[in-house]
Amino acid sequence: MDISLNHKLSKIQALFKSKKSRFNAFGKYYFRSAEDILEALKPYLLEHDVTIRIKEKYLGNYIIKSTAIISDGVQRIKATAIVGVDTEQKGMSMPQRFGAASSYGKKYALGNLFLIDDTQDADAQKKPLIKNTPMHNEVVKALKDGKRTLDKIKESFIISEGLELELKQL
Repeated sequence: MDISLNHKLSKIQALFKSKKSRFNAFGKYYFRSAEDILEALKPYLLEHDVTIRIKEKYLGNYIIKSTAIISDGVQRIKATAIVGVDTEQKGMSMPQRFGAASSYGKKYALGNLFLIDDTQDADAQKKPLIKNTPMHNEVVKALKDGKRTLDKIKESFIISEGLELELKQL
C-alpha cells in the first residue's frame, strides 16, 4: 500500500529538527540557514522517497516569493514565503542584497513547509542533572534545606525519571 505524500510530510514534520548552529557575532544570536535545513533534511528525503525543490519568483518592487515544494513524484505540497529586499542595506552591493533576501525567503519557505519552530527549545538550555556530581550534591542539599522545590529545580535541569523519584523522597 502506498503512503500518501501528506502522511510522509506529517511524519517528517513530527520528527525533523534543525539546530541553530550558526552564530551572528554582531547580533549575538544563533540561527539556522536554508543550507542547514536542507542538509538536515537529506536523510528524511531518502527514507520517505521524496524530493524537495525551491522556486523563486521576483514579484517586482523588490519583493521575492520563495516556494518550497515536497514531491513524491505523483503529488506535490508547497509552502511559500514573501520577502523584501532591503535596498538601503549598508555595506552590501545590490546583488548581495538580493542574495540575502533570497536566502531568507528560502529559509522561511522551508520553515513553513516543515513546521520549523523558530523559538529556542526550552530543554536546549537545560543541562542534565547527573547523580554523584557536585551539582547533584548542591541540588540534594538545597532540597533538604528547603531552599528549592523539585519543580523549581526541574526548570533548570533535565532529570531522569529514576533520579526524580529519588529526589522526591528527600
